[in-house]
Amino acid sequence: MSAGLNSERDVNPSQPTTEKTLADFDPVKKPKRNKFAFACAILASVASILLGYDIGVMSGAKDYIQIDLKLSDVEVGLLVGTLNWYSLVGSAAAGVTSDWIGRRYTIVVAGAIFFAGALLMGFSTNYAFLMVARFVAGIGVGFALMIAPVYTTEVSPASTRGFLTSFPEVFINVGILLGYVSNYAFSKLPTNLGWRIMLGVGAIPSVFLALVVIGMPESPRWLVMQGRLGDARKVLDKTSDTKEESQQRLSEIKEAAGIPQDCNDDVVRVQKKSHGEGVWKELFIHPTRPVRHILLCGIGIHFFQQVSGIDAVVLYSTNIFEKAGITSSNDKLLATVAVGFTKTVFILVATFLLDRIGRRPLLLSSVGGMVLSLATLGFGLTIIDHSNEKLPWAIALSIAMVLAFVAFFSIGMGPIAWVYSSEIFPLRLRAQGTGMGVAVNRVTSGVISTTFIMLYKAISIGGAFFLFAGFATVAWVFFFTCFPETRGRTLEDMEVLFGNFISWRSALKDGKKEEEVHGGNDG
Repeated sequence: MSAGLNSERDVNPSQPTTEKTLADFDPVKKPKRNKFAFACAILASVASILLGYDIGVMSGAKDYIQIDLKLSDVEVGLLVGTLNWYSLVGSAAAGVTSDWIGRRYTIVVAGAIFFAGALLMGFSTNYAFLMVARFVAGIGVGFALMIAPVYTTEVSPASTRGFLTSFPEVFINVGILLGYVSNYAFSKLPTNLGWRIMLGVGAIPSVFLALVVIGMPESPRWLVMQGRLGDARKVLDKTSDTKEESQQRLSEIKEAAGIPQDCNDDVVRVQKKSHGEGVWKELFIHPTRPVRHILLCGIGIHFFQQVSGIDAVVLYSTNIFEKAGITSSNDKLLATVAVGFTKTVFILVATFLLDRIGRRPLLLSSVGGMVLSLATLGFGLTIIDHSNEKLPWAIALSIAMVLAFVAFFSIGMGPIAWVYSSEIFPLRLRAQGTGMGVAVNRVTSGVISTTFIMLYKAISIGGAFFLFAGFATVAWVFFFTCFPETRGRTLEDMEVLFGNFISWRSALKDGKKEEEVHGGNDG
């Protein structure tokens, strides 16, 4: 056999021969997950616990506050929902602050403000004092909501950006679970003391947040925008999968910042505006077609995330379980812990699927499941509402659908809203664009959480969830028609996908054909 092979080689001496070994046939190994970027994402995402804890703890604390301070349903709705309105001030300020002092120190500001708000809530003596404390805490929440996904997106390599950028949503769910556990743990205390401890304990995560920032680097993209190429290069070397990827990321960021490619000094003069000047004009007054499409997607996904009713379910879970037939306070709080546990488990599952399945398939599957579970929950609660006797099957169905809804939400819609909106905006517009998405998210959440009690008293508890199911159906159609897949794209390459709105598929196919033609000519 070997002689035959040798003779064949002798016959064609002009053809180059390549010696192959067994190693050549091994599958290509994926680069190991970057541990430094992983650690940075975790540390930054701790900021999201602040919002999660407040949502979770208010779900149970509001009942004790209503009893202790003798509040009406309208006052309770305002107490619960207005934090979302207050967070608008924080998210708007964070967009400017993060461009001026950097992403890293903006996280410190978020922790410090929420710390003050949590302490004030814990020491509140009346309704007016408590509302002022909620205002302070809301500003801190707005800062945290805006900056955590921006920082995580900018520090993550493209291969694991979906995985790492979903961490803020993971920590929101961890915070919600901690809030539910806090409700259950302190529910046995005297009413006037229990709710104050529940709210005051929220200061602990913000102290931890201020300490962990010491070990975090600044965002490489922000450093380049300030002309600090040497510092940016060091961070990129640590947060990229390979040296080549680090160089490519630096090259793309330099291009976006208007820095010539042959300029490699450690500190350079930046020609383009780097502190957010003119951004609002480019976003809203004279947007290009791709920016208009990006803005529609970035704001739309946050609107539909909240209008589908997730905060109503999480904040008013005790009310929903009471309507479903659970009367014991202890049992209702235990049921809310089950909700928090389900959300946390499924968001963890989602983090591993984002970069494997992609944003688009996961989002459409998630919203489809939400429509089904919301409609079934509305059906179950309507049956219970119109029945004169206890129906165990309807109660079990309603509880199961609450858990199914939060599971479907957490596996797609929850994390993808933050991942998608923080990665699609161009570098020059990212801080303010993401801030606008957060603002819409909080306004919509504020409307839903403030009016939910009045809504279900007006159209019944079942009718409220049928309404949420309708919004989720519209959301599915919107995502299917307007949202291109972003998995694996570098942040500086995102604008290529946008600008054609509902006809983005044909534009993408034309782009691929053009690339093939150019590739063939180059060959």
